[in-house]
Amino acid sequence: MPRSLKSKPQTPIPILRPRFPASRVERWASRFADLDDSRIERIAAAARRRGFLLKAELVAVARWKTPRSRKRVARNPESFVNAVTGAALSTPDERLRIEVLTLLDGVDWPTASVILHFCHVDAYPVLDYRATWSLGVAKRPRYDFPFWREYTRACRRLATRSGCSMRAVDRALWQYAKERQG
Repeated sequence: MPRSLKSKPQTPIPILRPRFPASRVERWASRFADLDDSRIERIAAAARRRGFLLKAELVAVARWKTPRSRKRVARNPESFVNAVTGAALSTPDERLRIEVLTLLDGVDWPTASVILHFCHVDAYPVLDYRATWSLGVAKRPRYDFPFWREYTRACRRLATRSGCSMRAVDRALWQYAKERQG
């Protein structure tokens, strides 16, 4: 059975609150190193139109998050990539959206979150230890669906309160931790 679908003991979900006010999201996001996301955004737009990612697109998106996973991600058969990403982009079920992506070789929760962040029509955050720290989590949590659900809700609330996009929230959380985390 895939590791993400095995029954695991529940761990308490931390309360997620930003370490900075929502009014500062734009400020922190503007300090983020200006990386060009245009290639990933083009891939995501094509995937949304098509309904799934192609294998080469999956490799590019995964490399954006973590270059070291590239070889493992590239081992996935094209038809499997199409089916898994198609399921993630089309299902109304929140849990299935994220967990089905972890069936792909080289795709764990952080990379799965990037796929949803860029490719899904609903707003999703990028899961990253820096971003979780900026939401008040002192040590890296175990990634599972209950944590993901709460993390997503916290980021969506921050986006709503700040009036900023999820991309800006992601950049702000990451940048704040980069500058403030020990």
